Formats: sequence, C-alpha cells, structure tokens
Amino acid sequence: MSSGEKILSSIKADSDRNIMEIKMQSKAECDKIISKGQEAAHEIRQKTEIKKAEQSARLSKAAKSRIDLEKRNMILKAKRIEIDKAVEDVLVYMKGLPDKEYFGLVYKLAATLGKKSGTVFLCSKDLARAPKDFEARLAEKGIDARLSSKPDDSISCGFILKNGDIEDNMCFDSVVAEKREAIEDLINRELFKD
Repeated sequence: MSSGEKILSSIKADSDRNIMEIKMQSKAECDKIISKGQEAAHEIRQKTEIKKAEQSARLSKAAKSRIDLEKRNMILKAKRIEIDKAVEDVLVYMKGLPDKEYFGLVYKLAATLGKKSGTVFLCSKDLARAPKDFEARLAEKGIDARLSSKPDDSISCGFILKNGDIEDNMCFDSVVAEKREAIEDLINRELFKD
C-alpha cells in the first residue's frame, strides 16, 4: 500500500469512527428524547384521567344536587296541596257545624274582639237560624250590639260588626285567612310528623 493509500485509509477509518460516534450520540439523544416524550405523555395521560375523574365527580354532584332540589320542591308542592286542602276542609267543617256549635264558634270569635259596640250583620242563612238570645249572648262576650234585620250576603258565614266607619270582619273565611300562617304551621306539624 502506498503512502497516499495509507493516508486515505486512515482518513476513511477516522471518518468511519466519527460517523459511528455521531450515530451513537444521535441514537442516545433520540432515546433520551423518546424517553422524555413517553414520560411527558404518561404524565399528561395521568393528569387527564385525574381531571376527567374530578369533572365526572363535579357533574355527578351537580346532578345529585339538582335531583335533591327537584325532589324537595316536589315534596313542598305536595305538602302545599295537602295544607291547602286541609285549610279548605277546616272551613267546610266550620261552615257546616250544627246551629248550636256554629253559634258557639261565633260567640268565641266575638269574645276575641274585646269590648265593642255596633251592629252585627249575618248572611241570610245565619240570620234565619240565629238564636233568640243572640244579642244577649254577644253581650256576655263583651259586645254591645244589636242584630241587623237586613242580611249581608257579602259574607257566607260568621259575622261583621260595624260601628260607623269601623268594621270588624269576623267571617270565617277572613279569620282563617288572617290566621292562615299559624293554621298552616299546626297542619304541617300534624300532617307531616317525622
């Protein structure tokens, strides 16, 4: 081999070694990049799974809250219907009492007014069935009033006491409406005991 060939052969061997080193470094660098990429992908996958689980839990909790709210609203609506029905039943019962009990209730309502005077108005039905001692019984309850001979059919039960411009509406419907909140509390406790 000539000295030129030796030089070329040495250059080729050096070049082959350099190429081999570059390939090995390149492969090591590629392996590092691939490994980091796989780690990053694994980390992203884990974070995505965690976020997906958290979002699923939030959606599940929100759905449960909506269901609970709807359930509570349905229960309240059903209770409201039952309470309204019970209040109506109370009024029907009061209006349908036999004469003695009915006017006993009228006297009790009169007693709540304290010392008052004026004219008592009843509806046609009540005026026709009023006891003969009606005014005397009202006086026992503190009401100094005379019974009007003219019916007031703007009311269906109970009475109205008028003294000039002052009017005490003791119609059962008005009394129940005025005391509705207390009546509802009582009905609610009785109907929906835990």
